[in-house]
Formats: sequence, C-alpha cells, structure tokens
Amino acid sequence: MTAPSELKRIPADFDRAAAVLREAVNTPHVTIAEIPAPGRLAPWALALGAEVFAGPAAPPAGAHPAPVAAPTGPVDAGEDEPDELATGRIVVLYDPAAPAEWGGAFRIVSYIRAELERDLGHEAMLGSVAWSWLTEALEDAECEALSMGGTTTRVLSESFGTLAERPSTIDLEMRASWTPVLAAPERIGDHLEAWVALLSTAAGLPPLPAGVTPLPGRRR
Repeated sequence: MTAPSELKRIPADFDRAAAVLREAVNTPHVTIAEIPAPGRLAPWALALGAEVFAGPAAPPAGAHPAPVAAPTGPVDAGEDEPDELATGRIVVLYDPAAPAEWGGAFRIVSYIRAELERDLGHEAMLGSVAWSWLTEALEDAECEALSMGGTTTRVLSESFGTLAERPSTIDLEMRASWTPVLAAPERIGDHLEAWVALLSTAAGLPPLPAGVTPLPGRRR
C-alpha cells in the first residue's frame, strides 16, 4: 500500500478494509502474502498475492493464525517440493470520489494463472466455464458485485532448440474486476474469501463448491 504522507491520510473506510485483508492467513494448500500494490490505479490500494500447491505448503488447518508473511517456498528442491498449481493476485482499490465507471468507492482487480492439462486447451467451453467459477464463488460467499468485467485466455507455451525436450504447457489466465457492494468496509473479507475459493477451483483442488461446473480432464 502506498505510504501515506501528512497531507494524504488514510481514509477510515479503507483503513478498516485493509485491516481485514491483512488478517488473511495461509491454509494447507494456499499461501497468501501482501505484495506491493500498483500506485496509479487509485489514491489507495492494497494487494495480496497467493499460490496454490498440490501438497501442504503452509501450517495445517487449526494452527494458531500467524501474521501474513511473504512465502519463502520449500527449503529443499527435492522430491518433497509440492507442485504449484496456480498463482494469483488481488488488488483492492479505494477512491472516496467513487468514480462513475466503478459505481462505488471500492474496486477489486484480480489476476489468476493456472496450469491445465494439454487436452483441455481445446475445450470449447473453457472460457465461459472459467468465468462461471468467479460468479459462483461470489454467490456462494453471498457477495454482491457491480460492473463486473474480465477476460479468460489460454496460453500455450512450447520450447525449441536446446529446450525442445521440455513438454508444452497450457495455462488458463483470468483477469477480472468488479465493484463490491459492502454494508461495511469489513465485509471486504467476504470477497477475499470468494477469490481464494476461485483460485482453488482454478487450481483444480477438490471438492468444488456446490453448483460449480468442473471441466473434464482438469489437472489435479
């Protein structure tokens, strides 16, 4: 978050929302950490980065919550290193002027990237199904959102020359933004919860939330 100056004090509403976001803790498969926020999108912003792993990469559920810290990753790069299934970042913007294009003082910007099975890259419904993960995650968390927009992209990576032996990969990229309708700034935590559920679904972690449509052959 951009450091406030004496002439730019943090608004109370953003300060309350930021306090909730900074309380986010790791789960057995998901690590969360505050990262530098972009400085030109809004007067105030806070960003979180997250990674999803196939195996435990954080303190087990039920452990005493610790302050969010940058994930250091596995110490040894051996067989015990868990596979990274997805990565993402979420940025909460705040502008007390409530820009007309936002329809509110808060705005959420999200980016998610997840590796897929190669055959899934040709799935005709990939984009629409992936977008439904976001809308359903928000609904499951009882979050109301306005002015939602975004894109889903398939990214094919192929290697050549000295790297020709590397297998090709297909990633799903999701970019989205929406305006959260909040009864109180602290309710921003509901949207964070929905976003973590979206990230986990993109990573293929079971079980999928009720009503979420799975894609056949999804990487597990």
